[in-house]
Amino acid sequence: MFLTVVLTMVLIRVLGQAAKGSVALADVSLLLGYTMIAQVPTLISLSLFVSVVALLARLHRDSEMVVWQASGMRLTRLLKPIWQMAWPVLVALALLVLVARPWGQQQTQVLKDRFERRSDIARVAPGQFQSSADGRRVFFIDSHSDGERTGKNVFIVLSGDDVESVVSAREGQIETIGAQRYLNLRQGERVQTTLSTGEKTRSRFENAQILVGDAPVGSAGELGARGTATLDLFTATNRKMRAELVWRLGTLWSAANLVLIALASVNTQVRRGNAWSLVWALLVYVAYYNVLTLSQAWVTSGKLSDGAGLFGIHGVITVAALATLWWRDGAWRKAGDGDGGLPAVRAAQGAGA
Repeated sequence: MFLTVVLTMVLIRVLGQAAKGSVALADVSLLLGYTMIAQVPTLISLSLFVSVVALLARLHRDSEMVVWQASGMRLTRLLKPIWQMAWPVLVALALLVLVARPWGQQQTQVLKDRFERRSDIARVAPGQFQSSADGRRVFFIDSHSDGERTGKNVFIVLSGDDVESVVSAREGQIETIGAQRYLNLRQGERVQTTLSTGEKTRSRFENAQILVGDAPVGSAGELGARGTATLDLFTATNRKMRAELVWRLGTLWSAANLVLIALASVNTQVRRGNAWSLVWALLVYVAYYNVLTLSQAWVTSGKLSDGAGLFGIHGVITVAALATLWWRDGAWRKAGDGDGGLPAVRAAQGAGA
């Protein structure tokens, strides 16, 4: 269910970027896959937490936990089997957060940079109107064009400060001269309108050249913090890079903390339904995830240091979860010491009978 919701949201966002002309339509499926790589760690962490909560809730509901604790077993004895189940999930989460997610961000940036380096003619799908990257030009080329550097039956609307020009030509081709890009048009006409006065000027030409903009750079743009390799983040001094490292390590630590939180604070009221445990798990996860995001923002702004953002938040939660687990173990042991645990055992046996 969670995967379906996230996939739908990501698909809507990627399609919106394609509709605005930020990415190529042919790259939508690739962008969807790379974006999902960035979202999967969150889903894995949430799924691990919900599964542990559901397991413990069932043990309480079926009175198995009562028998476990009445026989003198402590809650901490459950840590070993739970961690045996959780450690492969945590290893997969580490690979996704530390390796796959930065790689996916790098590939996304490569696709966007490649699309930005294409000429305005190459951006236009034949037979469709589409605006340029800066929004000051609208292009239309005939469906028989090659769709790369040369367009046939070109129609262009150029918008300036007080001038609007409509240019039509039989053929157009992008040419790079020095550091500038020009659109060479052949056999066409131009109608120029002064918006303030409404004056129109019409002219015909055999060959015309229109400045399109600066020549595209030869390499992809700078990668952001999300696309930087994890090993490079350890040596970075930029606050944004350090905050990204805190977020990645904090994501792994938070997944482990959520397992401890589930064991230390799962509902022991057997009369409450299983839905209540799931609602509680979602609320706890949302609160913890917001704290994780805030810690990244605080490290970026300089309100917290790297150590405070990592150990000061996740370390405190770990200590609090272990202390709660120890307190609950002590409370059960004290209750068991008064009557030897026999009433609970007899009640469980009677329920089984």
